[in-house]
Amino acid sequence: MRRWAGGFGAAAVLAGTAVLAGCSGSPAQPGPVPVSRSACGDGWTAPPAGPQTLQVRNDAAVTMEIDLVDPATGTVFGELEGVGPGTTRALPVNFANGAYALRCAPEDGTPFVGPTVQVTGGADRPGPAVVPVTNADLLGPLKQYHGYVADGLGTLTGQTAALAQAVRSGNRGAAQQAWLTAHLTYERLGAAYNAFGDSDGAINGTAAGLPEGTADPGFTGFHRLENGLWHNEAMPALSPVADQLDQAVQKLRTSFADAQIDQNDLGLRAHEIMENTLQFELTGRTDYGSGSNLATAGANLTGTRAVLDVLRPLLITRFPGLKDLDAWIARTDSDLRTVAGKPLSTLDRKQRQRINADVSELTERLAPVAAIAEPRRTS
Repeated sequence: MRRWAGGFGAAAVLAGTAVLAGCSGSPAQPGPVPVSRSACGDGWTAPPAGPQTLQVRNDAAVTMEIDLVDPATGTVFGELEGVGPGTTRALPVNFANGAYALRCAPEDGTPFVGPTVQVTGGADRPGPAVVPVTNADLLGPLKQYHGYVADGLGTLTGQTAALAQAVRSGNRGAAQQAWLTAHLTYERLGAAYNAFGDSDGAINGTAAGLPEGTADPGFTGFHRLENGLWHNEAMPALSPVADQLDQAVQKLRTSFADAQIDQNDLGLRAHEIMENTLQFELTGRTDYGSGSNLATAGANLTGTRAVLDVLRPLLITRFPGLKDLDAWIARTDSDLRTVAGKPLSTLDRKQRQRINADVSELTERLAPVAAIAEPRRTS
């Protein structure tokens, strides 16, 4: 995933006041602002309003995360992650009127806030305050999303069982349709893949990197079956492949009941699902004969929407770009529906450019969600 330039959070960009990617300006004070285990910016004097670059030096013996915050509300205006001992890092900011402080979070300690400085003579802070998302804030969305995935896996187990039966029957057309139905269901579960562990590779892995390519014994799951169904491999030979896929899905459904989705994954996956769609589906790299990449892109978009739905209560007050993001999702969905069922290779140049532009722009617009929804230690 592409991170914001300089390692600072998108929350600051969205607040419209403090952090500007790549902004330039004179240092806020002559020397670096020191931070340590016991002092977070002591001696920092009030900077002038406007674009500045804070130089922050970690004098502690441990790695630190350092945030620029509103000490009253906890609003994050900029952040430096992973600042090593003895390291000085630049934090570009654009100071508006108001109170600021540094918050230091040693990797093995409790975050604490340093002294407050007051900036005057500049613009008022525009837009809503963007308060950090905490682990506690994400408990509800994670529970809701876990339920969404569990329901999807319940549907999927029935579909892979039907797929295995269709393959055993020897009816290639019925098996192909059953394959598409089940595969799209799986592709809608985008944000949980990290919780699936090795099961994801067994269920939806590709032949990339395998010594024998599509003939490699390690090539299993949906794409192995796709390759056989659409390249006229004998149906009896595909029956064990379909049975293995069904068993892997059944096993995943059972194990997922006790699995935990990482709190960092929700916002991150909202961005990465579409980034992977652009990289793999819209290039045809994952097409093993079905020509279903565009349908898969639509399923990925549904998966992205599912993530945003559970995060929406947190985003409404933190992300002024949410309305525009929703509009771009609707545009992308509409354009994908116009080519639904078509192989990628049949699109004309104009159609392909429009779909690529839709998903590219959507991927960029989703990037702030990943940064805003990243849980931060505040106490």
